[in-house]
Amino acid sequence: MYHAIVFFPLIGALIAGLFGRYLGARACEYITTALLALTALMAWVVFLEGGPEVRVQVASWFTAGDLTVDWAFRIDTLTRVMLVVVTSVSTLVHLYSIGYMEEDPHRPRFFAYLSLFTFAMLMLVTADNLVQMFFGWEGVGLASYLLIGFWYEKPSANAAAMKAFIVNRVGDFGFSLGIFLVFVLFGSVAFDGIFPKIDSVKEMTFHFLGHDWNALTLACLLLFMGAMGKSAQFLLHTWLPDAMEGPTPVSALIHAATMVTAGVFMVARLSPLFEVAPDALIVVTVIGGITSFFAATIGLVQNDIKRVIAYSTCSQLGYMFVALGVGAYSAGVFHLFTHAFFKALLFLGAGSVIHAMHHEQDMRNMGALRRYIPFTCAMMAIGSLALIGFPFTAGYYSKDAIIEAAYASTRPGHTLAFLCTVVAAFFTSFYSWRLFFMTFEGPARWGVHAAHDHPDAPAAAHSAMAHEADGAPGHTEGAAHDDKGSDIEPAHHSDVVADDHHGHGHDLHPHESPLVMTIPLAVLAFGALFAGLIFKNRFIGEGMDAFWGHALAHGPDNHIMHEIHEVPALVSLSPFIMLVLGFVVAYWMYIRQPKLPGELAAQQPGLYRFLLNKWYFDEIYDAIFVRPAKKFGLFLWKEGDGRIIDGFGPNGIAARVVDVTRGVVRLQTGYLYHYAFVMLIGVAGLISWYLMAGFPKGGH
Repeated sequence: MYHAIVFFPLIGALIAGLFGRYLGARACEYITTALLALTALMAWVVFLEGGPEVRVQVASWFTAGDLTVDWAFRIDTLTRVMLVVVTSVSTLVHLYSIGYMEEDPHRPRFFAYLSLFTFAMLMLVTADNLVQMFFGWEGVGLASYLLIGFWYEKPSANAAAMKAFIVNRVGDFGFSLGIFLVFVLFGSVAFDGIFPKIDSVKEMTFHFLGHDWNALTLACLLLFMGAMGKSAQFLLHTWLPDAMEGPTPVSALIHAATMVTAGVFMVARLSPLFEVAPDALIVVTVIGGITSFFAATIGLVQNDIKRVIAYSTCSQLGYMFVALGVGAYSAGVFHLFTHAFFKALLFLGAGSVIHAMHHEQDMRNMGALRRYIPFTCAMMAIGSLALIGFPFTAGYYSKDAIIEAAYASTRPGHTLAFLCTVVAAFFTSFYSWRLFFMTFEGPARWGVHAAHDHPDAPAAAHSAMAHEADGAPGHTEGAAHDDKGSDIEPAHHSDVVADDHHGHGHDLHPHESPLVMTIPLAVLAFGALFAGLIFKNRFIGEGMDAFWGHALAHGPDNHIMHEIHEVPALVSLSPFIMLVLGFVVAYWMYIRQPKLPGELAAQQPGLYRFLLNKWYFDEIYDAIFVRPAKKFGLFLWKEGDGRIIDGFGPNGIAARVVDVTRGVVRLQTGYLYHYAFVMLIGVAGLISWYLMAGFPKGGH
């Protein structure tokens, strides 16, 4: 069964990729979706049955000296959880894509990429050793490049795909160094060869950069560097919002179940290593807390509906790493599990809105859609409630447990993480309701309604932001740009790829999505509402120890999951207080006083511009890394390759040969007296040589 779970998506990818033009788009859709549905069904059976840890040998991969790598599946509770998450969301995304991509002429290629993405992620989560995990890790990166740049006719999509690929290479470089160091320390890359030896190497040091470091701490920091790239943590997060250039189903798959959760899974899988490297866990905690706060601040002012949800993903990943950093591994994986349902729901719901609005993504051109697409509106409301942690939804159980764990921890950095996550909870509530109100409530700001119903932005706000409407200077070349301007000022263009672009001078007639798109929304809504309630006891409740077994590390001094029940009542209530405050502020600003956001933007143009430009990280990286790299590459091309290598090498030699032959050719004039003259010179030279050489040495 495990072989089928892993390889069915690969079979689907090969069928759609190799034979798509012969089978047709519809057949590829049905085949890949059916195979994923079977995979998901088997994954749920494996998950619900549970059982002890199982190792499934597939093949002997390779042997190089002392390094032996098998291709095998490590099946434990953590793997079973990830199998359910990956296959379930991927199946629903495949089904949803049948309707969403209906008009795209390249559907076989799209479904092949989706299935390939799923296979790579399944290879990653079933890995029995670090090399196999790295294989799946890179496979996910490759598939994300193909999917983000699926609409390759768009320069912005190509740039976003390259950006995701290159930024992830930075993290992957650290991940690979971490794997090398682990092999040096343990003599193995297999988890069964690493975990039993931890006690024997935890005091070892490694000389690096002129200092002696604790070897396990250094290895864990390098491994976490890889997690920062894949899971878009602070400093390596810049690729994530630009990934929205891909089709909306891709966004749901990347942000809910596959690529971004890979880093969380990797840290959880290697939790026995991190547990004996407390300094590395401090870094994980601090980075996670900063990410949760940082990404939430940017989500406050974004106008593209998909980008708001993208920054929400970045923020929620920060929550997961806070949980891992304070040792609440089960809470972190529980939030990964619940987050998959409500985040996939939000992205696919946003896709339904975009579909209804004829490929419009800017929320400033929406409004009043509740009357036209009531089902999508209800699904987005459920997803938003779960995201903000409304009581008894999925996010309520997992997010609150993380905030309580951050407070209860005694690890350095836990206070910062606690404050960041609480403030981020307020921001999350605000931008979630802002998205809902701008999209579904208020006056219609689309089609023929826009000219009559849209409240004019205050003159002050317009003047303060007018220069931004044309784009802020200094953006990374080729990267996707955000719309600029006040969040109640109408946008003048759409950011999305579509052949069905529209003007704002005619009625759009928003319409509900077809059944093939709404069924996945209903299934995900059920998970967003009840997944936390159903599985809370297994993941973080009384049945936690029996459920997890040895899949996650719980050291003798790690009692964090029991200590969260002893935190003060105010700490437990803080997430609820924050979500209520966020709702009240958003309701006041976007329903009661819709001109207030523009006025605030005009009063604080620097802060507004700072958040709208994502803390200027793209501009900073452009100045520090991108432009110098381009200049250096241009120098190597022009001077090194062109002038020196080609100039003195192949091109130089060829040029000299040409020069010589041109001189020789000039001798062939065709005139007899020229040839007679040359012959005469030759005879004179020969006689001169004979006369000079004919005298004996010392003679007269």
